[in-house]
Amino acid sequence: MERENNSHTAQFLLLGLSDDPALQPALFSLFLSVCLLTVIGNLLIILAVSSDSHLHTPMYFFLSNLSFVDICLTSTIIPKMLLNIQAQNKGISYTECLTQVYFFMIFDGMDNFLLTVMAYDRFVAICHPLKYIIIMNSQLCVLLILVSWFIIFWVALMHLLLILHLTFTRGTEILHFFCDLPALLQVASSDTHINDAVLYVATVLLGVFPATGILFSYSRIVSSLMRMSSSESKSKAFSTCGSHLCMVSLYYGTGLAEYLSFTFTPSSQASMTASVMYTVVTPMLNPFIYSLRNKDVKRALGRLLSRTICFPGWTTDLKT
Repeated sequence: MERENNSHTAQFLLLGLSDDPALQPALFSLFLSVCLLTVIGNLLIILAVSSDSHLHTPMYFFLSNLSFVDICLTSTIIPKMLLNIQAQNKGISYTECLTQVYFFMIFDGMDNFLLTVMAYDRFVAICHPLKYIIIMNSQLCVLLILVSWFIIFWVALMHLLLILHLTFTRGTEILHFFCDLPALLQVASSDTHINDAVLYVATVLLGVFPATGILFSYSRIVSSLMRMSSSESKSKAFSTCGSHLCMVSLYYGTGLAEYLSFTFTPSSQASMTASVMYTVVTPMLNPFIYSLRNKDVKRALGRLLSRTICFPGWTTDLKT
């Protein structure tokens, strides 16, 4: 096959989840439904937080940012997959593939950072309640978000610039349903030792350190809860942490499963399933976890939906 060196006409083939033509309509319907649920669910969280003054707190500010990132993450992966299924075409251009790699790294990294920042917020709220308003002021909250975007932007750009030095063969098959960095490095025709080393270091710094920070925050939270004498205070603290802890467990659990399955059995069905859980299902479940487990969010969503439903009647009364 012809060899391409950074050619923007180079075509990759995303092998996807299945080659069975009979399964394609079912896959299209399934992932279209997941995409719509993810966008609508996270959009409702953003609207509920922005429209309800009771939710104008650091915790919900970070939650609305997480919902925005999850919408962007889903929009990076699923639309191209749906387009390929509908057109019965597995191809993706060099430029499209690198764009997908770049934005996936940004939004996936932001998910990681936001979960870490939210853990710090819960640590301050429970372990230092009297200083919470002072420590978690609006300036610090905005600064944490901006610093997270800044770091992940440059990390993703560094990976992208390193990929530009690699060569690929036209028609290269990628054992994935989207362009992911590890999968792309596996099919490169040139040496990837530098890329692999940078990816390893970035994974340690941006994956292990935030996870360690979350574990430290929750170890201090548990220690504080054990010292509380009031069962009501313990129950309230557990309720505020429960939703976030579920999201953290889902994110890191599916992420670890994807990493292990991709490392040991990269082309297996188990690897594809783990990847779907990590990249597609997790962003869909996050708004449901928070809306079902959090009374404040449920009340805000109820008020938002009631205002939406009552609006036509209110308009009719005005005309009358």
